[in-house]
Amino acid sequence: MVTSVPRLVIAAPSSGSGKTTVATGLMAALAGRGLSVSPHKVGPDYIDPGYHALATGRVGRNLDAYLCGPELIGPLFARGARGCDIAVVEGVMGLYDGAAGEGELASTAHVAKLLRAPVVLVVDASSQSRSVAALVHGFASWDPEVRVGGVILNKVGSDRHEELLRQALDAAGVPVLGVLRRVRQVDTPSRHLGLVPVAERRAEAVEAVAAMAAQVSEGCDLDGLVALARSAGALSCAAWEPPAAATGPREVVAVAGGSAFTFSYAEHTELLTAAGADVVPFDPLRDERLPDGTRGLVIGGGFPEVYAAELSANEPLRKAVADLALSGAPVAAECAGLLYLCRELDGQPMCGVLDATARMTERLTLGYRDAVAVSDGVLAAAGTRMRGHEFHRTVVEPGAGTAPAWGVRAPERRVEGFVQRGVHASYLHTHWASEPGVARRFVERCRTS
Repeated sequence: MVTSVPRLVIAAPSSGSGKTTVATGLMAALAGRGLSVSPHKVGPDYIDPGYHALATGRVGRNLDAYLCGPELIGPLFARGARGCDIAVVEGVMGLYDGAAGEGELASTAHVAKLLRAPVVLVVDASSQSRSVAALVHGFASWDPEVRVGGVILNKVGSDRHEELLRQALDAAGVPVLGVLRRVRQVDTPSRHLGLVPVAERRAEAVEAVAAMAAQVSEGCDLDGLVALARSAGALSCAAWEPPAAATGPREVVAVAGGSAFTFSYAEHTELLTAAGADVVPFDPLRDERLPDGTRGLVIGGGFPEVYAAELSANEPLRKAVADLALSGAPVAAECAGLLYLCRELDGQPMCGVLDATARMTERLTLGYRDAVAVSDGVLAAAGTRMRGHEFHRTVVEPGAGTAPAWGVRAPERRVEGFVQRGVHASYLHTHWASEPGVARRFVERCRTS
């Protein structure tokens, strides 16, 4: 099957150059023209796709060549872009920055090549003039398989500054497709792990996305960007589909959401549904009981440390979670979910499923991980290899009586996480599309527990 959806990748020389503003604003501006826009994000980031979804009205999807493997990038893209008029892919970090020690793997450039998509380079021009040509030339010529089709100049100070930048770039042979002024930067508040998620500031986020759209519409050549997207090469791949399980009774799987648990990949719900689950969301900040008929529980990532007092105050739900876990029902918890299952978080009582305490620290733990399951659990049999990603500023101090979930090879060899009865809890964020058996195994345990 050939995918020919027009597409482009929004990249930058480094983080902080304005990729999210440009990508989100472009998505919203194109949607405002009546186009059906497919939003994508390179890498494991959960927060930017929330803003992309606001901009387009479609679920934001991640394209991570480390977590899922290069072979799934095209199929996952094709699933998200099916039926759309155009796709916009926001990059990660600098254009050529990938998984540490793995060459180009999982970089924006790598994904652009896998998608046969042209790249638009967003450059923070606030402290340069003629040097911008050398910068753009270097990025455009570094890898001949990466096609930098245009540049958007961000944080430009004045008409004279813009004139100098355009003159310099004329010689570089890369067209200027947009200029955004320094005085009109959109406020998108951040904290210890990046932007504040949409779920925590929806009204303000809607206003911010509208402001980004106005800024991009005013400062960028939308027709030129669409024409560049249409120059993308055809992709020969079938769209990814979650494998359907054999027919059987459908089981209710409760999935934590709300402001405290905002990190999830769209494919996880799709995989659970295809495996025979009825996925029902609930909000641990507000709901005092689990959804009726719950046979399994998934608690993803997010910011429980921000909401520790409120989560602790919801004692009825904490007890319901503990009772479900004690019954042996399958419970899968990632990062924030792990913290919620501990006895306490920063001194606030949590669910007490795990004999462990958690607390915030100043140290950021960040990076991709190669992992192997070291215990049989509800997600994976011992020996199953998966790749994951860690991103947190907390530590968990375990007690006794639980087996580890994963053996991690880098950056140092260690064991990580907990397997206890039907509970699999870990700091590792994983993408289940890379190992569809995870969802099938989980739903089957819901039927038999």
